[in-house]
Amino acid sequence: MAKTRVVVVDDSALVRSLLAEIINRQPDMECIGTAADPFAAREMIRNLNPDVITLDVEMPRMDGIDFLSKLMRLRPMPVLMVSTLTERGADVTMRALELGAIDFVAKPKIGVADGLKQLAEEITEKIRIASKAHVKRAPPPPVSATPGTPAAAKPPVANLGRLSTEKIIFIGASTGGTEATKEVLMNLPADAPAVVITQHMPPGFTRSYAARLDTLCKIRVKEAVDGERILPGHAYIAPGGLHLSVERSGANYVARVRDGEPVNRHKPSVEVLFESAARVVGQNAFGIMLTGMGADGAKAMKTMRDAGSYNYAQNESTCVVFGMPREAIQHGAANEVLPLQDIATHLMEKLRSMHGALLHRV
Repeated sequence: MAKTRVVVVDDSALVRSLLAEIINRQPDMECIGTAADPFAAREMIRNLNPDVITLDVEMPRMDGIDFLSKLMRLRPMPVLMVSTLTERGADVTMRALELGAIDFVAKPKIGVADGLKQLAEEITEKIRIASKAHVKRAPPPPVSATPGTPAAAKPPVANLGRLSTEKIIFIGASTGGTEATKEVLMNLPADAPAVVITQHMPPGFTRSYAARLDTLCKIRVKEAVDGERILPGHAYIAPGGLHLSVERSGANYVARVRDGEPVNRHKPSVEVLFESAARVVGQNAFGIMLTGMGADGAKAMKTMRDAGSYNYAQNESTCVVFGMPREAIQHGAANEVLPLQDIATHLMEKLRSMHGALLHRV
């Protein structure tokens, strides 16, 4: 079987050497070149045609984000970002994922050599995933609006009455999920039911991700806090490195944020969130399984459906990685399998039909 061919782009000679060593120890991949800056990387990519590149953010001569933006427009390919775990690093990483990077690894700010060695399994696993991912050409930069240009259509007000309070939307996602979740949330109206999200992400990045979404969406988006009430028109994202579930407190639903052992190798785990949806919310839940590698959440999503929830899975052609949705479908957990861009619309239509049926019964 042909090996996955990787080019490492990083301004640190130490990091380049360590990443090359980690990659070359794997029987199914090889580092075919290293570059200290994007200009050298550009020539290397042109001459060697790698399957995957790892890309640092802060580099001389050209910022990694600028390089990524050009690369994804002109020669789209799987890119794994290697980002420093800082507040700025988190913000820039979110931008890289928007531009089309498949995933990222958070390298330590100090103790880089030991830190990267400890991350060897994560790095090589993410390279494997990236090599199989569906990569799309990035759209050109948006043209600034001119006077008289009509504004983009806004999601209409849902007017769902008490259904907005009773229902909760649960989303699970992994690789490619930051952009997929954004697509769903941006198409929800301000008075949509509450949304609770587990996106596989390490500590330090979910707050930046939530803040970014909050500026883009009609609903409010925040990192979940243990014990807070779950409200309509709000989305709550599991903090990186902690499990998120939903519990009942009197007449209210509340977020439960807890440490614990990884479930299905993940923390936060979609399984934990979806299991609580089945146990606590039952027929008032909607489940959405988005792009991601593996099977996290598939069994619990079937339990949700058995408890009366209505579930959606993203279809293969719009997934970066079709692992988690495929497993959910194979478990019989999905009521509908839809392109990403249709999920929010179908969900709101389903809610409106339920609201209409409710009004007719009154």
